Amino acid sequence: MRQVFRSRFAYVLGWVWVAFVVANAVDLIVRYSGKSSMVAGAVLGVLTALIYLIALRPVTVVGERALTVRNPFRTTVMPWASVGDVTVSHAITVAPVDGEEESVRLWTPTATARERAKAQGRGMAPARRGRLRTEPSLTKAEQAAQEAFAGKTHADWVGDQITERAEAARRRKEEAGPVTTTWAIDSLVVIGVALALVLAAVLVP
Repeated sequence: MRQVFRSRFAYVLGWVWVAFVVANAVDLIVRYSGKSSMVAGAVLGVLTALIYLIALRPVTVVGERALTVRNPFRTTVMPWASVGDVTVSHAITVAPVDGEEESVRLWTPTATARERAKAQGRGMAPARRGRLRTEPSLTKAEQAAQEAFAGKTHADWVGDQITERAEAARRRKEEAGPVTTTWAIDSLVVIGVALALVLAAVLVP
């Protein structure tokens, strides 16, 4: 089963910004006034490039055959048998099993200090309230889900999923394939367009 993990808030915010930029770009074209319009377009271009790199591009894909990590400037594909140690702090870090390649830091999901504190609160045993209990009783499925997430953030849970997939691949005795890391062409194009707009704003009299 293919699972995609990204910051929903950042993703939605990113596309809201794109819609805002498109509307403003049309207005700048219709009401073009020379230097001031070019400067405004350059500012929008630079901000849009940053939003794309930080909010729209980062994603973690837990696929059938490999873990795919899209960070702002690079994309890394790790076959499950090649996934080694997985550590989770404020971010998830995945080390290749052979140790020859560098560890990969996942930009999403992350665990903030607030989420960590909230997760630890869930992991604490509830206080006894006497004979009369006002809390609704949970079903077995709800209790199992509560126990599974007790003391864990979403990043911890995703880290567990990655570890389980890697261990399952090794139990099936799959071969550890090569870990591939490539530059993100889309990110380079976005940055190139932003720089072109800045250059145009500087050159236009």
